[in-house]
Amino acid sequence: MAQVPEDLGYTEEHEYVRSTESADEVQVGITDYAQSELGDVVYVELPTVGDSFERMDVFGTIEAVKAVSDLYCPISGEVVAVNGALDDDPSLVNSDPYGEGWMIRLRARDPSEMDSLLAPDAYRSLIEE
Repeated sequence: MAQVPEDLGYTEEHEYVRSTESADEVQVGITDYAQSELGDVVYVELPTVGDSFERMDVFGTIEAVKAVSDLYCPISGEVVAVNGALDDDPSLVNSDPYGEGWMIRLRARDPSEMDSLLAPDAYRSLIEE
């Protein structure tokens, strides 16, 4: 069964959002469920620092042995950091999706959009259907 940490918000497209030490910044990645469905991740294409996205814009792609999938921005914001470790080791998404496998940090444009994310129980219901 996929891990669904209680301290995160989720999208129906299987991204997660984690609050950070900075009140207006969040960390974004894909969920344990998503990485397990994709299989072995071989490449991750991420935006550059300074890029801005609206909620649910495609911010990158993830390529696995089975498929290539779009990555969706869970909230509107500006990219303030990108996980460069994924360039050298994209499998971090598989081995540690909620830790070393994070993808981007966003400065939220509209923090109220966090309210539109799925709570852990709602995300569990989604993936258990």
